[in-house]
Amino acid sequence: MALKVEMLRCFCAVAKAGNLSDAADRLGRTQSAVSMTLKQLEQHLGGALFESERKNRLTALGKQVFQLGEAQLKHFDSTVDAIEQLALAPQGVLRIAAVPSVAALAFPPVIRHTTQHYPGLKVELRDADTQQVIDSLVQGWADIGIASAQHSLNGISVTQLFSDPFGLVLLDSHPLARRTAPIQITDVFAGPFLRNALCDQLQTPQIQKHLNQVDVSVYNTQSLLAMVREGDWATLLPYSTLRLAPSRLAFRPVAGLEETRQVFLYTRDKPSAPEALRDVAKVIQGLGWPAPGAAPGTG
Repeated sequence: MALKVEMLRCFCAVAKAGNLSDAADRLGRTQSAVSMTLKQLEQHLGGALFESERKNRLTALGKQVFQLGEAQLKHFDSTVDAIEQLALAPQGVLRIAAVPSVAALAFPPVIRHTTQHYPGLKVELRDADTQQVIDSLVQGWADIGIASAQHSLNGISVTQLFSDPFGLVLLDSHPLARRTAPIQITDVFAGPFLRNALCDQLQTPQIQKHLNQVDVSVYNTQSLLAMVREGDWATLLPYSTLRLAPSRLAFRPVAGLEETRQVFLYTRDKPSAPEALRDVAKVIQGLGWPAPGAAPGTG
């Protein structure tokens, strides 16, 4: 007997629900049918997936099957959705995943361009962290990716989009924003500081030591900048993020912080809409990103 997708779907539903009744309701099947499918799966695998008939605790095998099964079901459902979208889209489908700080800048002009030049093209946009962007490309969920890391992926081309330096971002009336003397790393963390996801890319030992002692982390870029605009807080960000909310915010270099964020553009070699992909990639590349190694202003 071959292992079928519906067996995994049935098992994962029971594992998440913790009982047959709720799982059967979610699946639109009878409890007996769900129970029979589980038995067939266990017979095929040669081991029990649940510790008891109550189905509320997984065995060691069950835990591993659940983890792998959930990932495969998401991949399968995403593939089915992509196929159905292709059938409904006369001009194809273009799927773009980007890190949030870049997505907020790139997505509006991309949509304006595709709406004007590619009517009928289905466009899907996702903002995600770098690892999720890479996963989306690997799994075939994205045709274009923008991420803060460089990877070699089969069937996908990668080019550097831009790089920009990290520095202190704070309200323009903040005492550190008005200081004329160089800002030291100890100054950065002397007052209220907000940690963010991009801070995790910094490898400077002194900064890592201070970051481990920060109590507040904000992972949504827009919320982070809104809090910085309140006046008390400061954070470390790449210079280009100020384009998201330049009003009343300042960027100041920090002595001893020489790191830059490298941002890369990924494009699938064989997308469903190759002309649109090439055109959109040019639009993204032409959005006025800072040149690699360019020094920022201080305002």
